[in-house]
Amino acid sequence: MDSVLKAIAADRAAALEELKAFLRIPSVSGDPARRGEVRRAATWVAEYLGRIGCRVEVVETPGHPIVYGEWTGAPGRPTLLMYGHYDVQPEDPVHEWTSPPFEPTIRDGAIYARGAADDKGQVFVHLKAAAAWLKAEGRLPLNLKFLIEGEEEVGSVNLEPFVVERAERLKADAVVISDTAMLAKGAPALGVGLRGIVYCQVDVQGPATDLHSGTFGGSVANPATVLCRILARLTDERGRVTIPGFYDEVRPLTAAEREAFAALPFDEKAYRAALGVSALDGEAGFTALERRWARPTFEVNGLLAGFTGVGSKTVLPARAMAKVSMRLVPDQDPEKIIEAFEATVRRLCPPSVTLRITRMHGSRPWLMPTDHPATQAAVRALTRGFGRPPVFIRSGGSIPIVTALTERLAAPILLIGFGLPDENAHAPDERLDLDNFHRGIETIAHLYAELT
Repeated sequence: MDSVLKAIAADRAAALEELKAFLRIPSVSGDPARRGEVRRAATWVAEYLGRIGCRVEVVETPGHPIVYGEWTGAPGRPTLLMYGHYDVQPEDPVHEWTSPPFEPTIRDGAIYARGAADDKGQVFVHLKAAAAWLKAEGRLPLNLKFLIEGEEEVGSVNLEPFVVERAERLKADAVVISDTAMLAKGAPALGVGLRGIVYCQVDVQGPATDLHSGTFGGSVANPATVLCRILARLTDERGRVTIPGFYDEVRPLTAAEREAFAALPFDEKAYRAALGVSALDGEAGFTALERRWARPTFEVNGLLAGFTGVGSKTVLPARAMAKVSMRLVPDQDPEKIIEAFEATVRRLCPPSVTLRITRMHGSRPWLMPTDHPATQAAVRALTRGFGRPPVFIRSGGSIPIVTALTERLAAPILLIGFGLPDENAHAPDERLDLDNFHRGIETIAHLYAELT
């Protein structure tokens, strides 16, 4: 192991330059105009895996390619499957970035770029850990498989069919994913829970075209007003979702779980400051961590209607659109929730407009036992990498493939994230702490040894 750690230390500067090259590729999977750039990122990953000694296959899908790599030179040893994604979120709003989103910039001990934390930087941690082992020892202490997709940010629609079709080839004793965050700087964490998600678009159509709000206002329904009224009625003043049946299958937190959450080193004042808000909000009767990790929510992700340019234009808009999501917790069923949502919105919508609801993507919530041997191996690896034992946390986010991998491969999932909560994933000035990046490489290198 000493030789591996020495190889990692000697390669720190080169690792950073390689990461910059990866981050420069604007692999925005949701933008059809950047399809070629997404493929370029897939090629970059595949070529890197090939250079370090893996067998590699770039698998075509109806969307973006899946990169599969493997090193299976340790017969009789356990097999670890690593999952990650090379696609990124759109960079909008570009004007809010301090430096260009696809020109990686180092400042204040972090690397700034779209994808730095989610998920290119964390994917690259695993590539460098494998490279260090193979360079220093000429082998890995276990068998290693890589499953790196290009559609996570648009719902992983083609990944589950791939997993179903190739379940035997993907078979592993454990799965590791680094697409989450630590609790705080200097506080390593092991993720043991994810919320699920339902995401959809709601369109309200009124007149055939925008109208003069003076000439026609008061005689025709305003789609923007209608949509806002509907959305406002989906939550109440106590922060609870009003969709009938929404909470029917929610698994309540146990007293022990609430005590464990309360014992975590969470500073609410610092959290507010990091987010730039004067007060927190959410469902009454629960702490901030409980609301983030173990309670379901309804969120409006975007609104579009009418005139939003500079100056004024007195129109009655012809249409309005909202993107909305619901985060789910055990034991909520995404299909039941979306059906209840659709029924509620249709009931609230007046006959003076036309309503269309488009389902986009969803995933189930997930929990991992903390006493599993693979979990304990990850605890030891994080302790070695960061010099202190990790805490068990959950994530309010969703990783769509986690439940599919759990069900299809019957393997434990290890969520070992090296991001920080304030690193602006999906927002301007996304970044990754460089100390966490380098310690992350060491941690994953230790994980390979601890799992054997």
